[in-house]
Amino acid sequence: MKTSAAQLSAIISRVKPALAQITAQEAGIKPAPQAWSKKEILGHLIDSAANNHQRFVRGAQNLAADFPPYNQNRWVEVQHYNDMNWSDIVELFCQLNLHLCRVLEVLPEECLQNPCNIGKEQPVPLQFIITDYLRHLKHHLSKILGTPVE
Repeated sequence: MKTSAAQLSAIISRVKPALAQITAQEAGIKPAPQAWSKKEILGHLIDSAANNHQRFVRGAQNLAADFPPYNQNRWVEVQHYNDMNWSDIVELFCQLNLHLCRVLEVLPEECLQNPCNIGKEQPVPLQFIITDYLRHLKHHLSKILGTPVE
């Protein structure tokens, strides 16, 4: 998991300065009434990190097979990310992901096949959750920054 941790750390190091360059006004613009603003997309990534933190830790203990799914649209709506300070959202996003790096660095290899529920019919291995988290993160960061994130 050290490779995933290093990859996540590198992503955060690269995107933090770019996120900080986005103005608060630009971050709050909704491209369409039902579309998320950059604040809301980054808020969604905070929610994803929080949910996946639980999955990583519970998965390591083999306690995530019955973990509840989450309604991403409702989470963003309830938390009113568009009303928050952009720099606070950026900092929270970065710090939470750096914490995930620390968790990933110490996850035992033997727990990577433990089952985790992500709202699908069948649980998937913890390894899939970790890999998919990085894919999901890069996808949404690319939307925010307007350029591929690798």
